[in-house]
Amino acid sequence: MAIRAVNSSSFFSFSTPPLPSAAFHFSPLAAFHFSSRHRHRHPFFSLYGCSGAARSHSFQSIFQTVMEELHAMRKRRKRVSATSNMGLLNEELLEDRLVNRSLKKGLLLEFKKDSDRVLLAVAQRPDGKKNWMVSDQNGVASSIKPQQITYIVPGIHNFDEADITDFVQKAQDNMDLSLLEFAWVELLEKNKSVTVEELAEMIFGSAEPLDSYCAHLLLSKDEIYFTVLETKGPRSIYGPRPSEQVEELIRRKLAREAAEKEFNEFIELLASAKSMPSQDKPPKSSWMDEEKIRSRIEALEAYAIDTCTSDEQRKTAGMIFKEMGLAKTASSAVNLLVDIGYFPVHVNLDLLKMGIPTDHSEEIISVAQSLLSNSYDRDEINRKDLTHLKVYAIDVDEADELDDALSATKLQDGRVKVWIHVADPTRYVEPGSIMDREAMRRATSVFLPTATYSMFPEKLAMGGMSLRQGERCNTITVSVVLHDDGSIAECSVVNSVIKPTYMLTYDSASELLHLNLEEEGELRILSEAANLRLNWRRQQGAVDTATLDTRMKVSNPDSPEPSINIYVENQADPAMRLVSEMMILCGEAIATFGSRNDIPLPYRGQPQSDINVSEFAHLPEGPVRSFALIKLMRAAEIDFRKPARHGVLGIPGYVQFTSPIRRYLDLLAHYQVKAFLRGEPPPFSSGKLEGIGAVVNEKFRAVRKLCSSSLRYWTLEYLRRQPKDKRYRALVLRFVKDRIAALLLVEVGFQASAWVSIGTHIGDEILVKVEEADPRDDIICVKEVIKS
Repeated sequence: MAIRAVNSSSFFSFSTPPLPSAAFHFSPLAAFHFSSRHRHRHPFFSLYGCSGAARSHSFQSIFQTVMEELHAMRKRRKRVSATSNMGLLNEELLEDRLVNRSLKKGLLLEFKKDSDRVLLAVAQRPDGKKNWMVSDQNGVASSIKPQQITYIVPGIHNFDEADITDFVQKAQDNMDLSLLEFAWVELLEKNKSVTVEELAEMIFGSAEPLDSYCAHLLLSKDEIYFTVLETKGPRSIYGPRPSEQVEELIRRKLAREAAEKEFNEFIELLASAKSMPSQDKPPKSSWMDEEKIRSRIEALEAYAIDTCTSDEQRKTAGMIFKEMGLAKTASSAVNLLVDIGYFPVHVNLDLLKMGIPTDHSEEIISVAQSLLSNSYDRDEINRKDLTHLKVYAIDVDEADELDDALSATKLQDGRVKVWIHVADPTRYVEPGSIMDREAMRRATSVFLPTATYSMFPEKLAMGGMSLRQGERCNTITVSVVLHDDGSIAECSVVNSVIKPTYMLTYDSASELLHLNLEEEGELRILSEAANLRLNWRRQQGAVDTATLDTRMKVSNPDSPEPSINIYVENQADPAMRLVSEMMILCGEAIATFGSRNDIPLPYRGQPQSDINVSEFAHLPEGPVRSFALIKLMRAAEIDFRKPARHGVLGIPGYVQFTSPIRRYLDLLAHYQVKAFLRGEPPPFSSGKLEGIGAVVNEKFRAVRKLCSSSLRYWTLEYLRRQPKDKRYRALVLRFVKDRIAALLLVEVGFQASAWVSIGTHIGDEILVKVEEADPRDDIICVKEVIKS
């Protein structure tokens, strides 16, 4: 039965092409199409009548008719005594019906070339005890084993191999699978089995070579009507399947062909989208409308980022690759999804692989809105009013979450007092609340060149929680009085209210420091305090790791050619030094406060490696010396019970406290300190903190890795776009092997390696050019520019 699909429906097509070969004789069964008796008896005839009216039936009505006819046949068969397969085979002696022909020169045979190919060939001569040499239809000589032979064409004794192609073509031209339907009905009702030659006689009226081979091909391709009952060598006996089994096979075939049609339409859809100009490609959302299209696209996406959740997804992706002529690789999936417009050209694969959430659910956004509208301040009556202080908030120019600010003054005894004001998100969020659980799940805000994904919903993080210029803001203020040498003389922690005076970028803060304006005396005092602290920490063994810090801002990242802005900042810049020293001071003060009051906190320590800083004095101060020192440092450790010395910072204890809107561990520290200020027990024991910290730190490390890879990708993309003859200043950081050096490209703050000329030393500055940069494959090729 041939089945063809039209639109969303299917219909049966029965055709009886003329048989051109004189070898095909007209038999009573061959005339079956036109017999009124058989027209009445045949279960499918009503579908294939000459009128053609049935072809206009819907698939449902046609299929129902088929099923009714099959059920009618089943009822008729119940009146016939049941007979087993052995009964079918015993109509005649097996030995008589499965006579096996011995191989001779000139016989035409069919054999399995491999698992996918079956060929016709002419037997030539024996090859050893059992094998035979044959010449196939492609003119290729092969030695085959007896078990490779699938059929020996009867009635041929000295076939010319030059005629194989013509013989095959005639057989293919006369193939009509629907003839099996008629034979099946006859044999089923008579409870008979059949050999290939008997079937040829039955449907063609002849068992001539071509007729027999056609019958063999029909049975070989049949998936519905007949099953093999017995096989002996290349000869088999076939029996008609039961009608109920045929019904089920028809159903499966219809479903399979409908699925194949649908899959082919999907492949055509991919090809069409792939060929469209970028501006005309369908939007990503359009691939998500239909379930089956969506599931296939999701299979490709999962394959692209190696997150397939089932064998079915891998199989689906593999089928798509095969039909599209693509290699079965992750890069093929990525490129295809880019080509159809589903992925942007600069898709962040690491972001997808890590499954980092980029949006907040409607529930979380609704909770945030409710908190902004309805929450009350539990600490309102205990907040110290510090709105009289001049307050400086200094951060990068694109910062949206402002969570710390600074004030300073000189006391009458000449000592410096500073205030570090930290945003108070616990005004809105309590431990264990739905918003707290969401923040813990995320662990940190994610800052990428292309976007910021906040730990809290945007309106909460950048609205109610953040510090805002000229407005009353709830904070926790850490105040510190410094000794003349920069060590801590006094420190306290209070709930407070401030009114930020200035929101400064690092550049504008540096400019104000440089101008040394009399009216900005508080900023000068902060700078003085920062210098005191830096000198004191160095005396305590601190290791200076100031280097170049690269930031990027990518506008319209979904565009094939987005705008890229790069900022390279020296961490030794006065404003950056000022802020970093005050943050370290705050961390030391909180560690001291926690230790005095026995508060479990995430105390950070870093064992001092056996670093003798004087051994690196010959290296230029800055990135070169910092790079050498960082290579020797050990990883930081966290103790949730008591402070541990932070050798690299040169302080007795340290707690990250100044970014509670951005980092969950900072928020945990706020919960603990706030509870103490209220006279309540801390919400978390040291053991509970340790368990939470393990989970949060793992996520934090994943985000840090993502941020690093994303910055590297966009730096390479930036370099790829630059003129090929552009020259860059580079510092030699170290030698990797022989004359291959690790370099720091100063203008972009990016490390690469290149061969450098003899006479170049660590710390030297050279000129290089970028010969190749490929962000997707993470390739960069840098070459030294030799001065003439």
